Amino acid sequence: MKNKNSYTAGKTAEFLARNYLRLKGFRIVAGNYVTGRGTNAGEVDIVAAQANLLVFVEVKKRSDLNKAAYAVSPRQQQRIIRGAEAFLQKNPQYAGYDCRFDAILVAFPLRIKHIENAWLS
Repeated sequence: MKNKNSYTAGKTAEFLARNYLRLKGFRIVAGNYVTGRGTNAGEVDIVAAQANLLVFVEVKKRSDLNKAAYAVSPRQQQRIIRGAEAFLQKNPQYAGYDCRFDAILVAFPLRIKHIENAWLS
């Protein structure tokens, strides 16, 4: 398990990322969305909507933005894609939405970088 300071910093980064998205006009649909055991899908940190767009966001906090960018591994990307698929199955009201996978990178002292279309499904 992560130490308490790492856990707190990660939760703070997610809080900042949600507010950053709100400032950009997004509505937060879900936070820390987990599909359940046995699905082989990962947790999606943030699901946000804007107009007809649904964005699945991975938040990474590291000591610098470059380290954060490299922390989203291809294996993790695939797990998030499966999590997004599960979310869409359980939430048919978003069936007609365009979907995108973004990353929000956070480093302290506060720096935030939003990478749209960070990977493709």
